[in-house]
Amino acid sequence: MLQGQKRWLYIAVPIFFFWFFGQIDKVGISVIQTDPGFLSDLGLTGPDKNAKIGLISFIFMISYSCSNVFWGIIIDKLGARKTAVLGLLVWTATMVMGGLSTSYEMFLISRIILGIGEGMMIPISGKFISNWFNKRELGRAQSSWIIGNYLGPAVGAVILILVISTFHWQAAFFVLAGFNLFINIPMFLFLTRNTPEEHPRLSKEEVAYIRQKDEAVDAETKQFFAKDFRFWIVWFGNLMSSFLFFGISIWLPTYLVEAKGFEREAMTGITSLSWLFALGFVLVGGFIADKKKRPSIQATILFILTASFLTIAVIAPNPIVAGVSMGLAMGSQGGMFHLTNLFIIKFSTPKTAGRAAGLMGFTNIMGGFSSYIMGWVRDSSGGDFGPSIIMLIVAAIMGFAAYLFMIKKEAAEYHLSNTSGNKVIV
Repeated sequence: MLQGQKRWLYIAVPIFFFWFFGQIDKVGISVIQTDPGFLSDLGLTGPDKNAKIGLISFIFMISYSCSNVFWGIIIDKLGARKTAVLGLLVWTATMVMGGLSTSYEMFLISRIILGIGEGMMIPISGKFISNWFNKRELGRAQSSWIIGNYLGPAVGAVILILVISTFHWQAAFFVLAGFNLFINIPMFLFLTRNTPEEHPRLSKEEVAYIRQKDEAVDAETKQFFAKDFRFWIVWFGNLMSSFLFFGISIWLPTYLVEAKGFEREAMTGITSLSWLFALGFVLVGGFIADKKKRPSIQATILFILTASFLTIAVIAPNPIVAGVSMGLAMGSQGGMFHLTNLFIIKFSTPKTAGRAAGLMGFTNIMGGFSSYIMGWVRDSSGGDFGPSIIMLIVAAIMGFAAYLFMIKKEAAEYHLSNTSGNKVIV
């Protein structure tokens, strides 16, 4: 049944669970930080409470972003498979450390080390996808694992609330460590290989299909990615996208509970729905990207949608409308993350994909700044989320403006590919 399609089992499935559980690890703190027991045990009280909560995500994202560059180089040297197992071992240990934390300082240290361990996720995924899939199916291949990126938190929010309600906040970290130890690590050990040629259960026909050449793509990707100005536009756009996405996702549960008065069950529902919005934008965006070949235009539209949804959240008097609008804003930026990964593969080669993804992953540092600044601004505003959301709207406008500089060249390439009978694969 899988004849000629085994790459989807050996690579897409492990990558899916890699992100499914990895994202619960990463953004699960947004749900855990609404638990009174967690706040009390770690001393997250007083007038600077929100800044201290924001600092948790801030230091994680700093560590995560800086290590992206480090892991990108290591992956290009050692291969994605060994690097994945090493990173998974690191972050499994730090999840246990987080659950055992008895002080705010100890918990911060665990988040720093966790950021180092998870920093390899983007470059590893980019390396596997670049090595294992034909250029014509990159959109679908990216969607297959980015689905885990958003489905994980959607399901994870429910899991974490159930675990915390049934046991204690510490148990949530031990459960997440178990997912990595008993699911993720065995999958990478037994299913994956660095390249299709190394896999003993892949047919020669499937390897040949993966390695099929596309002259238009080959001609375009020979240039080193750092010399293409469009890579740096995408890099800046992803700075803004990270600022938006993590700012919203980290603070959304707190926003729903403290600003809009939702009970824990309703908060969980809207939080999960928001991640499903992101999943929807990924699926639709992947289809459009493969069909229309105009990702820059897609990016500008997504930034416009983000700014619009955030504006509605500010002015809407109805709590449900405001909460869902915040979720839609987060979801539209989920679609941006998908486009960014397509751009990475477009502008790099299999040999440089790890470095390109690592450099792009560094932009996640803005997510850390966003979480901390939003907490600090909220403390300064007496608990009001309004000024923070306005700040996010400005970031969305800046992202929109950046991608305008790519549209002209993209249009020329699209026209050339149509007139020459070739398709530019993004």
